[in-house]
Amino acid sequence: MKVFLLIPLIFFFILDLYAFQLFKVLQLGKLFEKSYWAFHIIGYIIILYSIAIYDPQGASNKMTVIVQIVTGWGILFYVPKLIPIFLGTIEDLYRGGSWVVGEGLPDRRKFISIISWGVAAIPFLGIIHGIFLGRSNYQILNNKVKIKGLPSEFDGFRILQISDIHSGSFLNFDEVEEGVNMVLEQKVDAIVFTGDLVNNIYSEMTPWIDLFKKIDAPYGVFSILGNHDYGDYVKWDSSEAKNKNMTNLFETHKKLGWKLLKNENTQIEKNGSQLDIVGVENWGNPPFPKYGDLDLALDGLDRHTPKILLSHDPSHFDAEVINNKANIALTLSGHTHGMQFGIEIPGWIKWSPVKFKYPKWAGHYTHHETKKSLYVNRGFGYLAFPGRVGIWPEITIHELNKL
Repeated sequence: MKVFLLIPLIFFFILDLYAFQLFKVLQLGKLFEKSYWAFHIIGYIIILYSIAIYDPQGASNKMTVIVQIVTGWGILFYVPKLIPIFLGTIEDLYRGGSWVVGEGLPDRRKFISIISWGVAAIPFLGIIHGIFLGRSNYQILNNKVKIKGLPSEFDGFRILQISDIHSGSFLNFDEVEEGVNMVLEQKVDAIVFTGDLVNNIYSEMTPWIDLFKKIDAPYGVFSILGNHDYGDYVKWDSSEAKNKNMTNLFETHKKLGWKLLKNENTQIEKNGSQLDIVGVENWGNPPFPKYGDLDLALDGLDRHTPKILLSHDPSHFDAEVINNKANIALTLSGHTHGMQFGIEIPGWIKWSPVKFKYPKWAGHYTHHETKKSLYVNRGFGYLAFPGRVGIWPEITIHELNKL
């Protein structure tokens, strides 16, 4: 299995050889050319070492560091390089292979190399920013929702949403504390967490319990499970070990003071009126698991009263929520992370490659016929790639208003 992992490394080396031909045309001198290979050789050594020691059952924090180093290095050095590789390939095809053999028009080759590497510098610098600053660039976003049948007592009620904490990825306490403090400063009525507390194992949250247990609100904190919370991506010694991990994760939610909803519902009471809060376990399209049971979660509720549904995967909204006869006025999801990469300029553009997998991937969406709404949170933490480029970590405040 580990030998199989060497195949991508061989592929990357071939790409590096090809890109180096374009890099040489810049005529920056031997020092820069040697530096080019020095950086890449360091990366190869890191990847080879990571492959050698990789153990899917090993210490979670150690494996997290390995994955983040390898992923971060790979994205930093290969995503920007796709630009000169692409332009180099076009030129090479046009010249019938002269790029590789060193023939053709020197001036044009140098012009193309200058342009391509200059453009490549933009995503390179963006990725560096995303690794060191973007992952903790927490944003407070506001979402006003009009709800038919909302009791007057809940008009203006504010619910704060966080999602996808992925505590197993955290490496810097001060960064995370800043985000938690921003949550506390909002002084909302209630708080919801929409899944993926950990990457794989309950113990990833243990060092962070004292910090996150500070998150509280007058009308409570409600939580659900995401696809990563079940430990499905770890090779367990036995089913008993996996079950114990789940039991410990449930206990972790209790230690945080969060009410975990596992295909069940609860109510927020205010001045004699009630607001239904419904939480389903993860419901996703393959390869993600379907543990959610919406009918079970709605059991015992009047279908006409407005409900807030917590469902980790936004694909659940189109698949089951829209056609459900219950008045599920607002569904709150996460899961996509906005792929931690994209471009967002409010009022102008919102784009990420994840849209090709999840058409509803970030922000507010309304189904025009039923008037049911979905909001997809971009996530508080990060996974695998230790950064965020253009898609910042999010803290959402939903203000409920009568329709």
